[in-house]
Amino acid sequence: MAQATTAGAAAGDSTGGLRKLRGGVFWTLLLIYGILTLYPLYWLFLSSFKSNAEFFNSPFGLPQEWLWQNFTNAWESSNIGRAFGNSLIATMGALVITLFISLLASFILARFRFRWKGVVMTFFVIGMLIPIHSTLVPLFIMMKQIAMLNTYWALIFPYTAFALPTAIFVLTAYLATIPKDLEEAAFMDGSGLWGIFFRIMIPMSLPALSTVIILSFLHSWNDFSFALVFITSSTLKTLPLAISNFADGYQTDYGLTLAAMTIAVIPTIVMYLAFQEQVMKGMTAGAVKG
Repeated sequence: MAQATTAGAAAGDSTGGLRKLRGGVFWTLLLIYGILTLYPLYWLFLSSFKSNAEFFNSPFGLPQEWLWQNFTNAWESSNIGRAFGNSLIATMGALVITLFISLLASFILARFRFRWKGVVMTFFVIGMLIPIHSTLVPLFIMMKQIAMLNTYWALIFPYTAFALPTAIFVLTAYLATIPKDLEEAAFMDGSGLWGIFFRIMIPMSLPALSTVIILSFLHSWNDFSFALVFITSSTLKTLPLAISNFADGYQTDYGLTLAAMTIAVIPTIVMYLAFQEQVMKGMTAGAVKG
């Protein structure tokens, strides 16, 4: 009996040790992955304080002299302030329209049954498969014909169109997991469809909404191709276009370029930090129902 007890304890210790080993390996790999992921951002911040000569002589070292004037020079020399505002207008305009349309469409697709529901959902899923850059030429021709080039709408409409399929897919999957009992109880209390939509569906879909906000914001804020093709006016250039002005066919001012890139990346970091918990919930929404 004592031998059996000893053998069971040894087996338990072995299992516990193996579990701890697996946990240690997992967290070690996760730490390495985190370092590799964050290092480019760390390198960007450090390099934005260097001069061109120091950037080439010591690309991975700490700055010998922290050149804060790189940020002021970058802000003034390429009119980063105006470009920042243009990017904000185009991005927020597309984001508002995307949220409004995707919420309404997802509410109908997730909570109602109708004949062509599968066809409509397939239509939006196919929209996720269309290569964005393959539409540049036809969109340019169409916008030239309707005199929409060199306007904010030339960016807002394409941003919205390409963000809608993913937004509708995520929101529909999330809204489908909300119990029907909530709707029935709201109807019994005298609430109409709009009341259910605004008072129940939107508050309960915050995790999925946060995911859509982050994905749509990043896509619009970092876009270069649409802005390059549809915008030629210097007063309407967005942030990626303004940053590209620091490089020409002969040389690149890396200090100013990296300082401008640091300015551009700050809003994306703030957005992610504000919604990171909701983003993780929204990305996994719909995987498990109940």
